[in-house]
Amino acid sequence: MRKSLLMLLLVFVFASSLIVGCGGGQKSEPSEKPQEESGEKSESAALPDEVRIGVWEPLTGSLAAGGAQKLEGDKLANEMRPTVLGKPVRLVVVDNKSDKVEAANSMARLIEQEKVVAVLGCYGSSLAIAGINVSEKAKIPVLPDASSPLVTQGRQYVTRTNYQDPFAGKVMAKYAVGTLQAKTAAIIQDVAQDYSIGLASYFRNAFQELTKDPNSIVAVVSYNTGDQDFTAQLNFVKSKNPDVIFVPGYYGDGALLAKQAREMGIKQPLLGGDAWEAPELIEVGGKDAEGLTFCSHFAREAATSEKARKFVEAYESKYGKPVNAYSAIAFDNYNLLLDCIEKVGSLDTEAINRELRSTKNWEGVTGVITIDETGNPIKPAPILRVENGEFHYVCTVTP
Repeated sequence: MRKSLLMLLLVFVFASSLIVGCGGGQKSEPSEKPQEESGEKSESAALPDEVRIGVWEPLTGSLAAGGAQKLEGDKLANEMRPTVLGKPVRLVVVDNKSDKVEAANSMARLIEQEKVVAVLGCYGSSLAIAGINVSEKAKIPVLPDASSPLVTQGRQYVTRTNYQDPFAGKVMAKYAVGTLQAKTAAIIQDVAQDYSIGLASYFRNAFQELTKDPNSIVAVVSYNTGDQDFTAQLNFVKSKNPDVIFVPGYYGDGALLAKQAREMGIKQPLLGGDAWEAPELIEVGGKDAEGLTFCSHFAREAATSEKARKFVEAYESKYGKPVNAYSAIAFDNYNLLLDCIEKVGSLDTEAINRELRSTKNWEGVTGVITIDETGNPIKPAPILRVENGEFHYVCTVTP
């Protein structure tokens, strides 16, 4: 009996040691190995083989010249700085065709099919608004150069390095009243473009405030995108004999209006907004483009920083033509985005967006930029004028 009890006790002790030794010890080993493997996988999967950034511009259609200038700046920036976080940057270029519907569709393709981490562009406020309605829902950061307040109004994932229309309207009104000593003005606006309608309104309000005269705007006439004959509008404006005429449309309209105005004997200064800055303004306007004056985002003569000088040299060496503001904006947007990605240290779009929106005193080629709480910049604006068939710097207006 004793022997049987002793044998049972020994069997129980031996079995217990097996349970503790095998069950307990083997539980800890497998649980550690998967953790190590999981850690290695997440670290290697943190960054893809390439960083995909969307370039979303009107490369065909009525706004193609502006889109082409932007693309030149993007490509130059990518050539001069081809990597971020040790990975190559791939620019995924799409053409929104200067069309609002295609702007929304092409933005969706960049996000859903191309899986970009951010989008550069686009030129044209109506196009930008259409596409940003898509990107906001996807929480993808966008850096446009469109200037309508509606581009950033109420948006959380849009950061703009170019000034917006309210400031541009004030700049041109200040130039008209302060420099040209204008007491009256007429406005010719494109009612099919958000950009033109908004800029016309901001100029009007600023001009009336500066002249302290609610009747200082003597005429506001309209046309539609694509119109070629402005005889009726110009005849009405001519009858009011304003000191200056403000035309807040795009470069093509500005050139045609200038030609027809001069042919009709209208000699008053013609002023425009930042969308006048394109070679077509001079090419189409010819001799009648002389004296056309507008606000810009960049002036070669005012580019005094080392960073700006290097950009000008690189651009003119690569493209063999004078630098322009929209290429400069694109160059800044690309580099600001990459700086923010470097600071974040990952491709977390939420973190990248937070970094973009908190930009302070960042030195770009277009100036030192601080982004306010609405996603808009605080920066100065140069004034350019067409002289001898070229854009020339006139002065700089500060906020």
